[in-house]
Amino acid sequence: MCPWRGGAQVSGAPLLGVGILGAGPVTQAIHLPTLARLTDTFRVAMIMDVDADIARSVAARVDSRSTTDMTTVLDDPDVDVVAICSPHHFHAEQVVAACRAGKKAVLCEKPFATTSEQAEAIAAVSAETGVPILVGAMHTFDPGWLAAQANWGDLQERALFIRSSIVLPPNPRYEDFATEVITRPSFPPPDYENPDAVARMVSGGVLGLAIHDLPLVRAFLPHYDDIELLSAEVERPGGYSIIFRSRDRLVEVHAVTSNNWAPNWAFHVFAEDQLLDIEFTPSYVHAGGAVAHLTRAEQRITFGPAEHNGYEGEWRELADVARGAEPRSGSADLIADLSFALNIADLAAHKASENVRRSAA
Repeated sequence: MCPWRGGAQVSGAPLLGVGILGAGPVTQAIHLPTLARLTDTFRVAMIMDVDADIARSVAARVDSRSTTDMTTVLDDPDVDVVAICSPHHFHAEQVVAACRAGKKAVLCEKPFATTSEQAEAIAAVSAETGVPILVGAMHTFDPGWLAAQANWGDLQERALFIRSSIVLPPNPRYEDFATEVITRPSFPPPDYENPDAVARMVSGGVLGLAIHDLPLVRAFLPHYDDIELLSAEVERPGGYSIIFRSRDRLVEVHAVTSNNWAPNWAFHVFAEDQLLDIEFTPSYVHAGGAVAHLTRAEQRITFGPAEHNGYEGEWRELADVARGAEPRSGSADLIADLSFALNIADLAAHKASENVRRSAA
């Protein structure tokens, strides 16, 4: 019998039925492999996608039902929690609908909204219905990050320079390691001479990649809403380089995606006499969590790697909140994280496009 079927009980707790909205590469290469390791907690009850063939094919992998209709998922009594993995512009509407449907909890891929107004409306619906919402910024759920957070003492008050550095090959390489992906979205070749195209590339990079670490950056910026953008460039063959200041703190976020042989995803916080450096596993990699080093004077403390990383961590927390625990991040934090990311995306997109216009003049 397939482990996803039925309402079997493990350790006295009934399995939580999962409904997934969107059956693209993130569902196929991240969430389904993660759920395959958590069969004592979850079972996939239904998968929805607007493409019936994709929905049916992906659902068959986990012996689940499929549909092309969101309402069918939300009305299904076997669906206890909902994972929203659709394109960004559908997120807000679907999060609200899942809350209105009275599900036990919602996990939404980032960003969970595309405007601050949408985020505030979602928070209001969550408060009204009592349905908790988690946002899938996986690094905030990584045991290495959480251990460092519990032990960094006054680093938040003393931080001077924060850096997020991402060097990765294109996603398909990792997706194909994780599973056999059925269909991928196609994108036109990048036009680095078109200011509007460059603006979209930089904004998309922030809201698609940098957003994983921007909640970590914001944790060290007491005045995160006071930003002076210093530079923003699109990087070839893909990526971005952004430097900004928040009062007395300097921040650099950069990413390069190319066919490099040594992927690296790192986060650093520097103070005069302290250093936090964290190395995360690359996107789509499921083996092990981050390794964090906290250095003060001559002392260096290492946290991790744990057996699981943030992909599994977010599902573990989803199970906890679905069963009554308080989420680690409340609505106010989720709104702040989104507002911060949207602000950085807008400022960087404008600066990068202006650079192109000046070069062409």
